[in-house]
Amino acid sequence: MDLVSLLPQFGGLLYTIASFVIALSVIVAVHEYGHYIVGRWSGIHAEVFSLGFGPVLWSRHDKRGTRWQIALLPFGGYVKFLGDADAASGKDVDAMAAAEADPAALRRTMHGAPLWARAATVLAGPMFNFVMSAIVFTALALSIGSVRDPLTVGTLIELPGTPGELRPGDEVIEVGGVPVPAQDGDWSAFRAQLPQSPRLDYLVKREGQEILVSDGYYSPTYVQQIAPRSAASTAGLRSGDFITAVDGAPIFTFDQLKEKVEGGGGRELMLDVSRDGNAMTLALTPRQVDEPQPDGSFAQHWRIGIVGGSLFEPATEALGLGEAVATGTTQVWRVVSTSISGLTHMITGAISTCNLSGPIGIAQVSGDTASQGASSFIQFIAVLSTAVGLLNLFPIPALDGGHLVFYAYEAVVGRPPNDRAVQILMTVGIAAILSLMGFALFNDIFC
Repeated sequence: MDLVSLLPQFGGLLYTIASFVIALSVIVAVHEYGHYIVGRWSGIHAEVFSLGFGPVLWSRHDKRGTRWQIALLPFGGYVKFLGDADAASGKDVDAMAAAEADPAALRRTMHGAPLWARAATVLAGPMFNFVMSAIVFTALALSIGSVRDPLTVGTLIELPGTPGELRPGDEVIEVGGVPVPAQDGDWSAFRAQLPQSPRLDYLVKREGQEILVSDGYYSPTYVQQIAPRSAASTAGLRSGDFITAVDGAPIFTFDQLKEKVEGGGGRELMLDVSRDGNAMTLALTPRQVDEPQPDGSFAQHWRIGIVGGSLFEPATEALGLGEAVATGTTQVWRVVSTSISGLTHMITGAISTCNLSGPIGIAQVSGDTASQGASSFIQFIAVLSTAVGLLNLFPIPALDGGHLVFYAYEAVVGRPPNDRAVQILMTVGIAAILSLMGFALFNDIFC
């Protein structure tokens, strides 16, 4: 193997690393800024705001005396408040003893501030992650809009073979004699009733008249999107591909492809693919995936990791701001509830612990989503931001959730926990976090 043959792989690695660093830096910056700004509003002085750990690459002091810096290792960040001994907000005993002589100076420290100020400052980090995610999901909802009702043809997909007769702007009334449901109707039942034919009749309303036209199957074997770290991604499938046959057997519906994948039991499949008018064959091995169900449980299915599309992109209409905000908030809650359910099922052994990804897995997903366009990458950042906010709320010492537990104890008992006990618990918490990171890294390598 010569150097020239390695260049594409090296370029792909750099792209993946760059995407990962950008995604993580945005999320960490938002999280730490939440701590910083609420702490400042609460009267607590921030000595250092650091993006990254290790050797400092760049730094400057602002007019409030806070040092803003970028460090070499982009795997997190921290805000060191006055009175903190380290990035985990352990107490600097000497600094606190010196501050006790001056009530005003003591009030500006993290450990001498009122309980409400400390709790608000700690809680702000995860909350800023959730708010950022909600804003991103809301903005995406506003930009995409909602599907117009009745179903209206937007952008048509060019099927391989005979040209179709549908046109943008057609209002679709029936497909193959099956009435089209409203947008909140039963679309699964609609698709199940469609005749199994490569071409179907479409009753449409065009320029005020109802006419019958012929076009391809409503849900063809069109690859609309590739799931990151999936069998399809590994095999080299791309968005816009059409899968025309599996193991030599012609297919024309997405359900036929699904049946072939689920019925294969995980064996290797040979896919005939049409890409930009060119025919090719790809070998692909489905993977068993734990999929969340509406009731909160998980079910295992053989999947190749593609999202299918319909014969056309439906026309959309603008969403109202209230609807978009509701959509964005619902998205955040869906990520939170699915994450908690998944973690619970992993702990109980109901699903594989391979569902827990570490830095390598997250970096791969970062690169895959970035390669699919800005919208996919931004959406991934919003999902990851929610996950980071949730993780930091876990009641583990050294995480934000652990500090909030200490503050809850103080609120109930009337005094903070013993310093020595806190130090021991913080050490245990850091060990637990490092162990979890090591386990996730093990999954990245061996799962």
